Amino acid sequence: MMLLSTADLQADLVRLTLELQEATEEKLQAARYGLVVLEESAALKMKHRQLEEEHEVLRVELQQLREVWDAPQGSRSYI
Repeated sequence: MMLLSTADLQADLVRLTLELQEATEEKLQAARYGLVVLEESAALKMKHRQLEEEHEVLRVELQQLREVWDAPQGSRSYI
């Protein structure tokens, strides 16, 4: 069985400390990125809802215009 010297142990400690710091930073970056993705997703869902509501309003307006357009000439009322 081979015993490690103090210098070897210190070198391992430094290496492991740096690896831990790097891994921690990578996790923080991943968490920040995930948060940005979640925020963008929420914003896109809200925009999608707004566009669906606007689409429905425009669809109803178009249907009403078609009904007026398709009505006999004499029954059209102009505002």
